[in-house]
Formats: sequence, structure tokens, C-alpha cells
Amino acid sequence: MKKIDDISNLFNAQLPKGVFLNCRHQGIDNTMTIGWGSIGVMWGKPVLTVVVRYSRFTYELLSKTDAFTVSIPEANMMKEALKICGTLSGRNIDKFEKAGLTKEQAKYVDAPVIAGCELQIECKTLYKQSMEPGLLNESIDKRNYANKDYHVFFIGEIVESY
Repeated sequence: MKKIDDISNLFNAQLPKGVFLNCRHQGIDNTMTIGWGSIGVMWGKPVLTVVVRYSRFTYELLSKTDAFTVSIPEANMMKEALKICGTLSGRNIDKFEKAGLTKEQAKYVDAPVIAGCELQIECKTLYKQSMEPGLLNESIDKRNYANKDYHVFFIGEIVESY
């Protein structure tokens, strides 16, 4: 496994441009583009936190499974695929196929990874937490949640990265 600092540096550099969040439930695979998240240490474990809105198909799958992966493309690569996976729903199409992505099986968790990415991070879900709107800063609430479509936090232990 790569060092947490190396993972964090690659993740943080690419995150504003988008990374792929991948999951599987009962044989259904999905990916979506995310631009928010964090890497750190909780409970003495290296963790990756992702946030997904209730309205997303990815939320439906993630809420029923105990693992996810994040595939980080090289800088300035896979732009069109990131766009497709960030704007279309997996409820209606196979985003891997539509975006021309090749999925592979993760090494340690039951989820896909995307071939050709610079970094793969495999996570076992440790904690799921719905946002508490009453505790949210008012300006952030107004700017990001006008439709009241809040996020759920998924904290995953990083069990492998390569």
C-alpha cells in the first residue's frame, strides 16, 4: 500500500477536477464523478471520506454495501469520462460503457475500479452519517442546498492503494 501522504497528495491534486467513486451492490456496478472528499486518520486507521447526495443512484448502492473504491485519473486525462459520469445517472444507463471506461475487480473489496487510472483506493465502509441541516453553516446551506438535497458522509478505511 502507498503511504498516506502520497495518496493524499494525488487525491487532493485531482479532486477539484474530479475522481471516480465506484461501488457495487448485488452485481450492479456504478461510478460517479466526485469533487468533494477528504483523506485522514480516524479510529487509528487511514480513512477516505466521500459525500453523496440522497438523490444519486450511487447513494442507493452505497447505503446497501460495505465497500467502495476511488479511481484517480492522471492529471488532465479522462475529462470526457469524468463529465459523463458526473452528469448522467446510472439508473438509466451503464456509465462505464457510455464513458468508454474499462472496469476491473478491486483486489480486496467487492467493488470495481477503473482501468488506466493513476491511483486506485479500496475502502471498507466504517461509518455512514446523514448531514444534520440544523447544524450546517447558514451560508453553506443557502449556497449548496437550495433544493434541500443534502449529502450523506461515507467514511471508509483505506485497505489498499495502488
